[in-house]
Amino acid sequence: MIKLKTTTATLACAIITSTAFAADIELGPRPFYLIDQMKQSELKEKLLSCSKMDFKKSDFSIGHRGAAMQFPEHTKESYKAAARMGAGIIECDVTFTKDKELVCRHAQNDLHTTTNILASDLAPQCTSGFMPANGDKKASAECRTSDITLAEFKTLKGKMDAADRLAKDVEAYLGGTADWRTDLYAAETGTLMTHAQSIELFKSLDVKFTPELKSPAVEMPFNGFTQADYAQKMIDEYKTAGIPASDVWAQSFNLDDVLYWIKNEPEFGKQAVYLDASYKRKDFNANNAATFKPPMQKLKDLGVNYIAPPMWMLMTTKDGKIIPSEYANKAKEAGLKIITWTLERSGPLQTGGGWYYQSIKEVTNTDGMLFEVLDVLAQDVGIEGIFSDWPATVTYYANCMELDNKIN
Repeated sequence: MIKLKTTTATLACAIITSTAFAADIELGPRPFYLIDQMKQSELKEKLLSCSKMDFKKSDFSIGHRGAAMQFPEHTKESYKAAARMGAGIIECDVTFTKDKELVCRHAQNDLHTTTNILASDLAPQCTSGFMPANGDKKASAECRTSDITLAEFKTLKGKMDAADRLAKDVEAYLGGTADWRTDLYAAETGTLMTHAQSIELFKSLDVKFTPELKSPAVEMPFNGFTQADYAQKMIDEYKTAGIPASDVWAQSFNLDDVLYWIKNEPEFGKQAVYLDASYKRKDFNANNAATFKPPMQKLKDLGVNYIAPPMWMLMTTKDGKIIPSEYANKAKEAGLKIITWTLERSGPLQTGGGWYYQSIKEVTNTDGMLFEVLDVLAQDVGIEGIFSDWPATVTYYANCMELDNKIN
């Protein structure tokens, strides 16, 4: 074994190398694996021709909760992985603590599945403590960010979002990770972040921002904290950090939040994203414009410029081919820019792809379909960008098709 003598010069070289390495875009083997799964086509040949490209980050590639397919969502590690895979924009879902401080969590009431809170000294503060599975009754718990202070929140560790509903004890309940994901990167780290910390991290990673104002699990106002206060506080943290509004795509499923930003923070309002949850309505049909509420033109007239439905609402099939849905066509006709979600969140696609592919399940039978779906969304629907749990796939496609020359 050769022993290396550590010198100041050696350390300096290591630091420089590490810094440069952190700036590189690394896509790993997955995009190439997916291309291999594709049927022979012009698209496959085009993607293969790009295999030796010098890949760059892309604003078309949006890190959904970071790189949540394999890293605990909304953690420092997940965010850094997304940036390494070329995501030009990264998401922090925003909610608040007991002392009304903003933190990054997908939901205000998900700490029991996304952190170690049930195994910590904070467990007694949860809205509903752990209840083991008993007969036909599944194991349960509910822990909210609003149950604890910011200081307490910072003591927790993130984990893969999962729970074993058949568990008899807390340790088992905290498991349950899907077999196509991994706990490999959750064992020792899982660094939780405040919204303000995410802003500073994203600045250091040289990526842009798409925070989502999450619907509170508590009744509003919360100890005098109104919905408007909440919406304003999120924007204020970008202004305090000196982030230009043009680098921020603020999102909400609550149209009133979007309209608040349009009226009160017009520069941020220009890029505010209305997340469309029309799929929750029983009368909604993505191929029947009469069921679009509000109508697309009404949204545009209200000042909304960006709309973001799930992928399946933008696609349908005809003669065995994927084509844009009426929803997609009407949104474009109204002049709305479209962002969609979420690629790489469904696991293997051999059996139809599940919820995100429900409108095209009849033609979804291989993982290679990911690039076909992406191609229809980019070229035929004309989306501005797409959220992904594994941004490398989208980064590969965006670079190959030179999409950053077309967006915004």
